Amino acid sequence: MDFNIYAERIPDFRRCERIRWVKPMIEKGSEPVKIWRETRNGETRIHLWLEAASYLVVLNERNGYILPWTAYLVEREHEKAKLNKRWGKYKGL
Repeated sequence: MDFNIYAERIPDFRRCERIRWVKPMIEKGSEPVKIWRETRNGETRIHLWLEAASYLVVLNERNGYILPWTAYLVEREHEKAKLNKRWGKYKGL
């Protein structure tokens, strides 16, 4: 594997500051965190959307276990609206 591609990557310090939020969001898993599942291409992802902080955690559901997939700050308003729409669709709203 060529690790040189990672040498040029600039770390997102705002993302790094929030990495400690993931565990409490998973453990608490209640209001104000919006939680939903989506299946695409045979993979099920669990989304935890903390709208008040514009922070999204995505978990990958596997057979018998769940993997942390990604977590990031959602900065654009159209992305926030899209996440709320996907949550509403899951909830049947």
